[in-house]
Amino acid sequence: MARPPLPAIILGAAGLLPFFAGALAVHGMLPGVSSPFTGVLILQSYGAAILAFMGGCLWGFAARAGRTSWREMGFSVIPALWATSATFLPSALVTLMLGFVALFIIDLLFHRWHLCPDWWITLRLPLTIGVLVSLTAGVLL
Repeated sequence: MARPPLPAIILGAAGLLPFFAGALAVHGMLPGVSSPFTGVLILQSYGAAILAFMGGCLWGFAARAGRTSWREMGFSVIPALWATSATFLPSALVTLMLGFVALFIIDLLFHRWHLCPDWWITLRLPLTIGVLVSLTAGVLL
């Protein structure tokens, strides 16, 4: 697989920082944040926003390629719907974890259908792992 462009690597890694901050806050390891609830709130809100954002990326890939069938468009809205639903559930962090796993499966489908850049999966795999580790840390409160 192709190597992702440097801006995508740097900005993708920067996008993990709020996840890491939330995980640290949950365990009382983020200076200035004394409540584990704040860490959970960071993980929930940022996790939902990023999951929805990633669905928007998929929508953009499909639209740019002129692939606007129910299949491509339908798969691209799943992350946003999942993220919104997760915010209302008592098990929001676990639901978000499942959402990010589902997102990666959709990423693989979009790669298979030649809708995303060749480097997309190479970028998404470590980012997905970072997100899942952070959310797991939040669940293990």
